[in-house]
Amino acid sequence: MKDNKKKADVKMSREEYLYHNTEMLLKKYRDVVWSIEVSAIQAQISFELEMDCKLEEFLEMSYAAGMDVSGTQIQEQTRTLERNKKMLKIIETALNVLRTRHTNGETYYWILYYTYLSEKPCKSTELIIDSINGMVEEYMSWTSYFRQRKKAIESLSDILWGFTSKECLPILNEFLTK
Repeated sequence: MKDNKKKADVKMSREEYLYHNTEMLLKKYRDVVWSIEVSAIQAQISFELEMDCKLEEFLEMSYAAGMDVSGTQIQEQTRTLERNKKMLKIIETALNVLRTRHTNGETYYWILYYTYLSEKPCKSTELIIDSINGMVEEYMSWTSYFRQRKKAIESLSDILWGFTSKECLPILNEFLTK
């Protein structure tokens, strides 16, 4: 019996860990987008000054000519930018799944959007709630905002890191111990 409780505690601490990771990811989202945009501009300017053409044009010409750019600074910069763009795409895809597939998806999406994702952050919780109330049918109070924000992050976490629901743990424990 103690082993089952320990397993449940481990699962719950894993969920808390994943929730924390998702919340941190959301808190850093604007900074990451900004950093990617700045890095892309800096790489483009640097390349244009050095090679006197746009990076995309150079890559197209080099591929057409059969030139191998592997192991070069150009390849490394391109890989980094692509990796960062893929990371953002994963987040955007998860948000889209949340928005379109979850029962409360539209509300959760706007909560996350105005809290973490919008280009310019809202300056106060009241402005976030006012913005959300302009986008969803059901009026959102201060307390429901905080309760639903937690649920929105949990739901996004399930999509990003895999579904492990607290409600399912007792059922899984019963199934696994038989």
